[in-house]
Amino acid sequence: MRTAAAIACGMLALPADGHAADLPLKAPALKAVYDWTGFYIGAHAGYSRGSSNFALNDGTANSGSGIFSGMIGGVQAGYNYRLNSGLLLGVEGDFSFPNYITSNSIVSSLATPANAVAQQWDYTASLRGRVGYASGPWLVYATGGFAWMGERYFDAPAVGDSQKVLNTRPGWIAGAGIEYGFAPHWSARLEYLYSRFDGANIGFSSGAQYSSSSLDMQSIRLGLNRKVDWPGMPGYDPKTSLTDTESDRWEIHGQSTYLPQGYPSFPALYSGANSLSPSAQAKATWSNSLFLNARLWDGGEVYYNPELLQGFGLNDTVGAAGFPNGEAQKSNFPYPHYNTSRLFLRQTFGFGGEQEELASGQLQLAEKVDVSRLTLQAGKFAVVDVFDGNAYAKDTRKDFMNWSIWAPGAFDYSADKVGLTYGVTAELNQKQWALRGGYFLMVAESNSNHFDTNIPERGQYVIELETRYSLFGQPGKLRTMGWVDSANMGSFRETLDNPALNLDITQTRRGRLKVGYVVNLEQALTDDVGLFGRWSWNDGKTETLAFTDINRSLSGGLSIKGTKWGRPDDVIGIGGAINGLSQDYRDFLAAGGLGVLVGDGALNYRNERILETYYAYALNKSLTLTADYQLIVNPAYNADRGPVSVFSGRLHGEF
Repeated sequence: MRTAAAIACGMLALPADGHAADLPLKAPALKAVYDWTGFYIGAHAGYSRGSSNFALNDGTANSGSGIFSGMIGGVQAGYNYRLNSGLLLGVEGDFSFPNYITSNSIVSSLATPANAVAQQWDYTASLRGRVGYASGPWLVYATGGFAWMGERYFDAPAVGDSQKVLNTRPGWIAGAGIEYGFAPHWSARLEYLYSRFDGANIGFSSGAQYSSSSLDMQSIRLGLNRKVDWPGMPGYDPKTSLTDTESDRWEIHGQSTYLPQGYPSFPALYSGANSLSPSAQAKATWSNSLFLNARLWDGGEVYYNPELLQGFGLNDTVGAAGFPNGEAQKSNFPYPHYNTSRLFLRQTFGFGGEQEELASGQLQLAEKVDVSRLTLQAGKFAVVDVFDGNAYAKDTRKDFMNWSIWAPGAFDYSADKVGLTYGVTAELNQKQWALRGGYFLMVAESNSNHFDTNIPERGQYVIELETRYSLFGQPGKLRTMGWVDSANMGSFRETLDNPALNLDITQTRRGRLKVGYVVNLEQALTDDVGLFGRWSWNDGKTETLAFTDINRSLSGGLSIKGTKWGRPDDVIGIGGAINGLSQDYRDFLAAGGLGVLVGDGALNYRNERILETYYAYALNKSLTLTADYQLIVNPAYNADRGPVSVFSGRLHGEF
């Protein structure tokens, strides 16, 4: 969809040929549209399907074959040289990564009474030659070369410790494709690739031997490339930006955020399955995103946000309800994993009258719209893309990092493990207010990647009223939100009242309702100082479905720009949160139950209290380096553990 939209936009942007019969002028006109010679960089997404034969021998022989498949995404770079005859010669290197759903990367698994072994692929890469024929903006090509796959093997023996072995498997790759240059520096492609990898023999300390006699993979990929002109090359223009789409019908944005985080050892009387380890530790996350936005027709737009996500949250993202890293979702990726984080359509209907300019952004095309308008949106995105906006505490890649400060902690909003869902929203906007409503699919069970498609009986319903006002000459906004989750949820009280369940809340799951609300304030105090605050609440009778283990939360703070000390692009943030639980949830945890992020095996209950402060230092207009400190008192609501001092850095770049 991304490539098709980009091609359509590019074709609309091409100049008309007013003198088709004038042959001497025709060739230079095509050359001006796209010159195939030169370096390029790009990204791709697609679908892969592989097959493998494998065997496990630990005294008991077991063999099998299997098929694995799923979405993939990655990056590529290369160089082309086009001869006058139209023959094109090139070289290209690329990396592809599996989808974020773990099952898509499992190649094989076998078990005997003594061992259970699984094989998982982390990435594929290739270095290929390209031979093709280019005519005007079109290129047809064949490609082939060397390939390799990074993979890992896990052995879980019946006796002894588990073991992990990393392996790189060589092979070859071949395929073909078609590419279209739809703007002077941009091209889109569709290609098919076939890879075959050598066999592998893996030995474990348990004595088990795992072998894979063959492994092949087929993939169909859509790609977008940007030509990179270097000084001295024909057509080089030092004023040209890599992000210039050379069309007013589509835009491209991107970001990269690296966030290391750690804490020193802290006191703890005991620990449980969902506890922060009292020993010092450090982890890091890394996200890389593109935002490809296109205008399809008057008022109609499509937004596509592919991402590569990598890294680990502290202690595998458990141990605090107000978790300290908003980039650390509930999946751990040792290598980048691809995700179609957003893919949605937006239609805006203007009602006439006064107009306003909407600035270009990652999820907003620059355009002039009627102030009085209705906006509909449908597809895959995050609930908090539309609801719970806040100018000072919203974006964990730029401002506060703690989950209960950048978002309302008690808002159990629909999301998979990386924070996305499918839904439809409507917004009626007026000059002094906006009314929003939405319906979203809910996960089929707590903390999962699978959605319940029983529509409309299951799902999340959200409504929000935003009012805009001025206080002492400074703008402010007040948002009030109510929401209802209808989903398959377990009950804390029913689980506690039946000792035979042994605290297994999954056995009480059935269709239930959870209700809650959020009050969200943002207020400018001066041109450089802003105040924010949130109060959120839910009924606390049922297990957490998607966000975090909080039933009530109060947060607030200040955001201060550095104008006073000559650094207008720098920002200081000071914020805090107090999180609490319902009585039913307290009793469940005290008895030894586990939540999504919390559960120490016992509980000396106190409200979880969090302080966060950061300084974001603007290296330039595109790069920001942030130092962040968080103090978490009573982590996971337990006065027998902590406090914990969390130190973070963050390098964020965007275009």
